[in-house]
Amino acid sequence: MEPTMIRYGTIAAALAGVLYLTSAPASTQTTATRTPRAANAADPAAAPTPKLPDGHPDLNGTWDNGRSAFGFAPNDGGTTCVFGCAPAGGGGRGNAAASAPPPGGTARPTYKPEFIAKVKDLNERQVKEDPALKCRPPGVPRIGPPDKIVQIAGQVVFLYDDLSGAFFRIIPTGGRAHRKDVDPSYLGDSVGRWEKDTLVVEAVNFNDDSWLIDNGAFHTTDLRVVERLRRVGNTIEYEATAYDPAVLAEPWVMRPRILRLTNQELSEPEPCVERSLDHLVTLDHHDNPR
Repeated sequence: MEPTMIRYGTIAAALAGVLYLTSAPASTQTTATRTPRAANAADPAAAPTPKLPDGHPDLNGTWDNGRSAFGFAPNDGGTTCVFGCAPAGGGGRGNAAASAPPPGGTARPTYKPEFIAKVKDLNERQVKEDPALKCRPPGVPRIGPPDKIVQIAGQVVFLYDDLSGAFFRIIPTGGRAHRKDVDPSYLGDSVGRWEKDTLVVEAVNFNDDSWLIDNGAFHTTDLRVVERLRRVGNTIEYEATAYDPAVLAEPWVMRPRILRLTNQELSEPEPCVERSLDHLVTLDHHDNPR
């Protein structure tokens, strides 16, 4: 969980003496209180895969990726669900157990030997150093798969309802090259192409003020990320690979994700306001539920 969100309610968390969350009026907790229904929840992958007139799979829709199931990670390794906990057998956004992730990928990037000490130091001081805990955009691929996709001929738009706020990426798919006239950014500059029925998105031109994950996994401005999205019925198979040869010993393949089509629409999130870092008592790690 991010300790910086005011939109997910008031929680006084005494985990290792650290105040982990900020407060929000109960009336704003729409994500936490809804119990949505997933489309074709019985076997969404078995549904027919719709296509647009141009022949490409239709990626339009709001997609449940489990992002809204928030919980603490106690020292015993378990998880206590706090908000967005769907009932047993339920579906829709916020049900992290809706789909078991497919095999593959690794939990953490592998760094060159000369950078291992730096990653270890950042990880030990994560609650002070993690940019996402200071309400900065999480970056790519850390932000994960989109919560909503808007697709038209020659362009797709990724929309995110993230712990740090609302974000978007506009991705041309008509063959345009990466832009040369934009500054480096947290989410980079993305272009897309179709490989048969798979949308391949390449992002470059990042700043270095984000992490790949929440374990001190820094990157350089040479980071390149390739995401692959393939619709199967009412699901999307999502994969992402990070390339940063200056610091990584090998490309990092994130663990794949399965997204489910849902009939719940996105809502405008409350702003991210950091109010916890001044109250830190220990440097105990703060896990990221993305």
